[in-house]
Amino acid sequence: MTPAGSLPAVTHTEQSGSPGRLARLGRRLNHAAVILPALLITGAALLYVPFHTGYEQDRWAEELRERGRPAQAYVYDVQTKNRGTTMFFRYELDGVTHEQEVACMEVCLPWRSTTPIWVSRTDPSDFVTDFGQLSGHRGRFQGGVGAVGFVILAFPLVGLVVMGWGRLTDRLRRRPQPRVVSRESRVSMPRSKRKRSSNR
Repeated sequence: MTPAGSLPAVTHTEQSGSPGRLARLGRRLNHAAVILPALLITGAALLYVPFHTGYEQDRWAEELRERGRPAQAYVYDVQTKNRGTTMFFRYELDGVTHEQEVACMEVCLPWRSTTPIWVSRTDPSDFVTDFGQLSGHRGRFQGGVGAVGFVILAFPLVGLVVMGWGRLTDRLRRRPQPRVVSRESRVSMPRSKRKRSSNR
């Protein structure tokens, strides 16, 4: 038993427990300090890919309209599949007929319609339409890479929020609660002291 008014002695297990917790917390912080920046850099790099690709496609479309060979394209088929709708173009250059696909993005021409196109002088399958759409299905892979980058960026942010919420709830649980003294545990005042207090 400890004397009245003195604090209870700290046991060996309690002394050794706090350094262990600090060590584990330090290791977690060290791992987080390495992993989180790497995830942020990787996610930002992947998220930048579709924006850079879109810029390069817009620049190439403008160059084709300025330097490409003009032609008239005929939409001979339109197909809709799981990944989207595709237009099939047919056009002629120097007496040679070419066919190429164009993904329906902002504009989707109906079957048997025509539109002006500008074809690359080095690659007859590369052209831009009158409404600014490049031939082929460009940017799909880069868009998927950007989606992966967004998920990688969101993962550490969500992890930080969850860790912060967990620490807050842990602190609230450890907060000391007010002690409730029952009637049975209360010490009654002796009668002699009661009389003295009443006489005063």
